[in-house]
Amino acid sequence: MLAYQTYGDATAPPLLIAHGLYGSGRNWGVIAKRLSDTRHVITVDMRNHGNSFHSDANGYDDLAADLEEVIRALGGPMDVVGHSMGGKAAMMLALRAPDVVRRLVVGDIAPVTYTHSQLPMIDAMRAVDLSAVTRRSEANAQLQAQGVDPAICAFLTQSLDVAGQTWRLNLDALEAEMPKIMSFPQVTAQYDGPTLFLSGGASDYVLPEHRNTIRGLFPRARFAKLPRAGHWLHADDPRGFEGTVRAFADAAEA
Repeated sequence: MLAYQTYGDATAPPLLIAHGLYGSGRNWGVIAKRLSDTRHVITVDMRNHGNSFHSDANGYDDLAADLEEVIRALGGPMDVVGHSMGGKAAMMLALRAPDVVRRLVVGDIAPVTYTHSQLPMIDAMRAVDLSAVTRRSEANAQLQAQGVDPAICAFLTQSLDVAGQTWRLNLDALEAEMPKIMSFPQVTAQYDGPTLFLSGGASDYVLPEHRNTIRGLFPRARFAKLPRAGHWLHADDPRGFEGTVRAFADAAEA
């Protein structure tokens, strides 16, 4: 089963957070702690990320099954928040096992195929000389020397095990499965629960032309934007992200 961390009172309404590509549950610690004043928050490490198991498979059927296993093991249905790759996994979860998802928040991603490549990040991480790294700042400097954006460097190095001189990412599997990660399975099911697609105002991941596809799978979909945020909306505008998720969950609860 996936590795996970919990925050807050275990008797409070549960909320699970699924991170994006190259991330981990620790990226969501600040948001999780804030939401835990009224929720029991679970942050998972997706397969091939963080402290979770490695596998050759990283398709969305697999990722959804992993999330379903955690939710059922912890007593079933939960609010689910997913960002980017985690958002696609959360969508697939809701479509294949709607009984475990009370309400769904999808962060800056649509159920479509994207054409840009995330492989340069794998190349950059592989190029870091980990034998010479004794602290994250040194790996950060090596990534920046390759032209990686400083904010992305800081994000990537959160998945670095400095003591073990290794990445907490299965780079080989993620590279091999990248076509699946960038796409979305063809499905005919629908999820009829409350669903919020929350995107960044400075991001182009969720476009107006995606809305018909989204509504075909999620008939009750609502849309909102955080004007000051890009794709990493929870990092760009954490207070706005937290407040929007909280308002949507509480409104759906009422």
